[in-house]
Amino acid sequence: MVNARNTIIAGLTARPGSPPAEWRVEAGLVAYGTALSAMGARAAAIAAGEADELVWLLEHPPLYTAGTSAGAADLLEARFPVHRTGRGGQMTYHGPGQRVVYLMLDLKRRRQDVRAYVATLEEWIIRALAHFNVVGERRDDRVGVWVRRPDKGAGYEDKIAAIGIRLTRWVSLHGIAINVEPDLSHFGGIVPCGVHQQKFGVTSLVDLGLPVTIDDLDLALKAEFDGLFGVLDRPEHAEAFVSTARSEV
Repeated sequence: MVNARNTIIAGLTARPGSPPAEWRVEAGLVAYGTALSAMGARAAAIAAGEADELVWLLEHPPLYTAGTSAGAADLLEARFPVHRTGRGGQMTYHGPGQRVVYLMLDLKRRRQDVRAYVATLEEWIIRALAHFNVVGERRDDRVGVWVRRPDKGAGYEDKIAAIGIRLTRWVSLHGIAINVEPDLSHFGGIVPCGVHQQKFGVTSLVDLGLPVTIDDLDLALKAEFDGLFGVLDRPEHAEAFVSTARSEV
């Protein structure tokens, strides 16, 4: 299927001499407001030249987030807390079993091109899914990464990953969410990303019949990061940042 974003050259490696981006994995659930505060503070420090870039992998407790394009009709039932946020996009769900990745990257060190950044995020997801023989695809009329579901019927497709970003002083905030094994019924309280058609649903790696864990996905994401974004520093569970993001949930 033709998609205009397939023609964009994906890849935003940092210019030579830039310090590596840090890779951090949060062990517990992180409250959304706490994550926003930590992410905003780090992005401001990056923009000021006081901190290195950060790729932060975490999970949230069940909640809904409303992007800048979300409408009141996109919330069908407030089963969980609803957070208004400054990222682009519409309504989405976060919860346990979903890998959320917040990227705080300085595009001034890379390429100041928003479309190329989004295309690179999509490509990163697509390449990671390929580790599990899942074919993820872009769609011109729908955001995120999709998989075809001929088992459900002709033309049926399910969304497996969402993308929502924001830029401040050319430093990125927010990022991606990939469904590994969330409770898919929780998406029933919203119109995910504003997509109403019945033939377009939501899926996960486990829903597709794959015994994949969050850790498995993290390894795939890490393996594909360098070729698209550049070299990583990998302190994993570094306490200096992560301890500030832990919160009761």
